[in-house]
Amino acid sequence: MTADPLFDRALARRNLARALRAGAQDFLLRLAVEGICDRLALVNRGFSAGLDLGTPTPALAEALKPRILARMAPTPETAGGAPLNLVGGEEAQPFAPERFDLVVSALALQGVNDLPGAMIQARRALKPDGLFLACLVGGRSLHELRAALAGAEAELYGGASPRVAPFADVRDMGALLQRAGFALPVADAEATLVRYGDFFALLADLRAMGAANALFARARKPASRALFLRAAEIYAEKFADPDGRLRATFELIYASGWAPHESQQKPLRPGSARMRLADALRGASAGEEPEP
Repeated sequence: MTADPLFDRALARRNLARALRAGAQDFLLRLAVEGICDRLALVNRGFSAGLDLGTPTPALAEALKPRILARMAPTPETAGGAPLNLVGGEEAQPFAPERFDLVVSALALQGVNDLPGAMIQARRALKPDGLFLACLVGGRSLHELRAALAGAEAELYGGASPRVAPFADVRDMGALLQRAGFALPVADAEATLVRYGDFFALLADLRAMGAANALFARARKPASRALFLRAAEIYAEKFADPDGRLRATFELIYASGWAPHESQQKPLRPGSARMRLADALRGASAGEEPEP
């Protein structure tokens, strides 16, 4: 049985297209692109056939020229910036197996309904020893907003509806990389604290990112003004700094893994170690060099 989808992908694309037409707020995307470029710079090998998978704008493809060969854009408004452009979804990738030596993605995969499936397809599109490197919005993001909205709804209506998307945490991503068949998986997280003059400035920024609520389980009736006013009060009570400005957490998770190849490091077989861990620790605690 197929699980019910979490995200209304058509609505999410409309939200993004509307934000782009209005001049999108891109500070978070710029951080993600910078983080991916920094991590890629540490890799001691070249790439010439890369894929940008779903990044909301051409910013990442432009930053990684000429390594990006193809780009899958989420909307027609975002097409451009690479030799080959496809408009489509990350959950139905139309690429031949072993087509690319690099797959990158910035702030796209946290909004798919089948994240494991999307990662498996990305791994299949990689040549052996090809690299997957993605940045996703992490689970600690906007925890302040989630708490304020839930508290306001509980007070006013006796319950809460989903208004802030649940995102994966860094441990989830490590497990998903392994599940997708990547070798040498690594996941790390970086949190950025952004301060706002008021609650409604934060909401305006989220709309300008194309990050309005696109959950299938969202309340279909428009929220009342009273709800947002009470949420603003709760937010200010719990998450304001001494100067009155409001804190908002944005967590970025970076996930990387390699398509398996025989040249990669392999873990030792169980029982093949030449000394016991307890003996090594005992020697180290006594100031001795452990024997090989």
